[in-house]
Order: sequence, then structure tokens, then C-alpha cells
Amino acid sequence: MPLALFFVNAQAFGYNATMIGSITGQVQHKGAGYLIVDAHGVGYKVFVIPALLLKVKVGQELSLVISTYVREDQISLYGFEILPELEFFELLLTVSGIGPKSALGIMSLASLEMIKSAIVSEDPSVFTKVSGIGTKTAERVIVELKGKLREEKDAAPVAREHSEALDALLALGYTQQQAREALKAVPAEVTKLQEKVKLALKSLGK
Repeated sequence: MPLALFFVNAQAFGYNATMIGSITGQVQHKGAGYLIVDAHGVGYKVFVIPALLLKVKVGQELSLVISTYVREDQISLYGFEILPELEFFELLLTVSGIGPKSALGIMSLASLEMIKSAIVSEDPSVFTKVSGIGTKTAERVIVELKGKLREEKDAAPVAREHSEALDALLALGYTQQQAREALKAVPAEVTKLQEKVKLALKSLGK
């Protein structure tokens, strides 16, 4: 059944369109920022972060938890490998001025722990690296979400070091995607800037 027809039928029976919570199927196609996943003969276009897009291969089986974004003129699916990523994505959507594309852009910056650290340590510079997010919006993300992440208050304030390491790798000629993936490979306990850059370069040299 086509996705649009599925939602029409679901709403006709009084169900909410957000009832799609997960999709399991075979990756049919990799596009610019999205995957097409075949589940029981239906191809679902699912927007994902670049790290996942790079990792998966056409033909492999994949399970994703899904956030469904519904507007009058569109229905979009956003997929994540684990539930905490989905929950944080939907938390970002509660911030005024943050839509699904911006939220996905934020989640593409670094690991979930690093992004939360940036919020807890009140570092807006991390978020302004996302296209379309200015200083005011970045500060709003921090103001509106810091109180919701109280359990993260003891997290190490390593977001600034991560941001500076990213800038250092960009200055050396690497793309943002290359730099982000290399920094994700750096152990979380490494917080010093020089050591982070050194390990990231080692990863890039493989």
C-alpha cells in the first residue's frame, strides 16, 4: 500500500499518523541525505544523518526507529538506529525555530553525548555550524533544552574542544563530513584539543 494512502486510511479510522514507530527492511537506494527502505514491497523514503548514510550498503537489511513529520503538504520520515537518538531529535523539534532539517543537521555534528555536552556547557558555537542556524537560534536551543537535560549536568564540558578540533581539521583541508566521522572515532575520554586532532588525523590516514 502506498505510504500516502496508508496515512489516509489510518486517519480515516481515527489513528494518528505518528503510529509508524519503526521500519525494518532492505535498503534499496541511497540518495542525498536519505535512504529508500523496502518493507514488505513498499519503498519508504527515510531521511537519515550522514554517518548512517555512509555506513549502510544497498541490499543490506536495516531496522530504524522512525519519527514522522506531518504537514499539510507533506509527510516525511526521519530514521535513527537507536531510540535515544529519536527521542533527542524530537526534543530538538520542540525548540522554536528548529525544524526537522535543522534538527537532523544538529545531530549530524557529533555524537549524541557531545551534543548534549554542548547544551549543558552552554556552548552555542557548536550549533551555529549547522546551515541556517544563527547565534540567536543556537542560544535558544540551549535555553530551552538545558533544563530538560538536568541528568546531563555532570557531563564533561568537552563540546568546545570538539568544536575547535573540527575547525582545525577543516583548516587542514578535510570536509566537514570527514572531520566529523574522524572525531567520532576518538575515544570520549580524550578531551585535550591536540590529542583529539592527533587521533582524528590518525583515523583519517587509515
